[in-house]
Amino acid sequence: SFMSTKQFTAGLCRYSKTSAASDSRNRRNMSLSDSIMCFLSVLLWFRIRKLQSGLRESFYQYRNINTLGRVIFISSLILSQISFLVSPGGLDTTLRSTMSSASVFAQVMLPAAFIVFVLVTISNIRLMRREGRNVKNMLGVILGLILCLGTVFPLVLGEFLQHSPVVDQTVFDVHNERGAALYIELASKTSVLAAVSYLECILIASIILTVIAAKRIPALNKDYILILGAMIRKDGTLTPLLKSRADRALEFAKMQKAETGKDLIFVPTGGKGSNEVMAEGEAIRNYLRTQGIPEDRILTENRSVNTEQNMKYSFALIREHSGMDEPSVAFATTNYHVFRSGILARHQGIRAEGIGSPTRRYFWINAFIREFIATVYSGWKKHLRVILGLMILAVLASVILYLSAIL
Repeated sequence: SFMSTKQFTAGLCRYSKTSAASDSRNRRNMSLSDSIMCFLSVLLWFRIRKLQSGLRESFYQYRNINTLGRVIFISSLILSQISFLVSPGGLDTTLRSTMSSASVFAQVMLPAAFIVFVLVTISNIRLMRREGRNVKNMLGVILGLILCLGTVFPLVLGEFLQHSPVVDQTVFDVHNERGAALYIELASKTSVLAAVSYLECILIASIILTVIAAKRIPALNKDYILILGAMIRKDGTLTPLLKSRADRALEFAKMQKAETGKDLIFVPTGGKGSNEVMAEGEAIRNYLRTQGIPEDRILTENRSVNTEQNMKYSFALIREHSGMDEPSVAFATTNYHVFRSGILARHQGIRAEGIGSPTRRYFWINAFIREFIATVYSGWKKHLRVILGLMILAVLASVILYLSAIL
């Protein structure tokens, strides 16, 4: 039988009200998602501008690594949110999607992190065989293990709590959508994975800028080029690592001479170690003379005991020799050491560009790890604030989800 006009009208009104309410909810949810995307986009834009500003000011500063790492992290958040824009859900879905996007980078990177961990372990074994067993030569293994465990442990713990009969479900029931245990687990897992994601982004940024620094060629207009010292052999000759630094300086000098016709002055650096027969700077000077460099184009620094002093004492000699406050200077060192050397020079107010010499591959990976650790250490307070901020946001989102479930 056909429904009456009155019944049809009443049904249509109910449908219209339900449809209107649904449309209103969808609009609110879309507005929330759009607001999150808008906020992240604005944040990304400001970080990119800050990165550009930092690179213009000086390539050699840890600030650039930190900013690039945050650009990568925010970009990963935005990419993770795009799928939600296509198929929006309710408030719960929006918050869960946002929390997931903060930790998805670590999960996506897990296979790569595991492969790198294996390669780093092999590399560090070779390094320890050649250079000795110490904590510094095990940094790669330690960091790789922390990142892998930091990604795997929250996921394994979640699965254990979900399926293990050992867990007392009356005390910690993670299956109950209206129970606090589920949201405690969610907040904990998101906090750890978000922190790991953030640190991985900083690590990637340090690798990118270290590689760029190693590949850069300074402008061919230099007055002086420093050759940073390193340990010499017992007979006073150069080790392969130190010889490669000197050869790279000689190569740069030839490039500049061919391009501009301008000669430069070599500044070999390095003092005498307790187990060395002469100062490293003097050993490098002797090698340069065998390569045809005249004495009047060599300015030797022979007091320094580390890279910071290499820069400080060498620039004092250069300023005295040149009579200029800001002579045009380059420095030659091993490729993995260029970025950190540039930073040490900049900290002393010295403007210099670096050129990198090749080294054994097993050195590279550990060098990346050392740069990452130095980066985190240099701005540990800022990194800690970012990580704490991510954890607080994860807890707040979990609390909102819990309250929406029980109210």
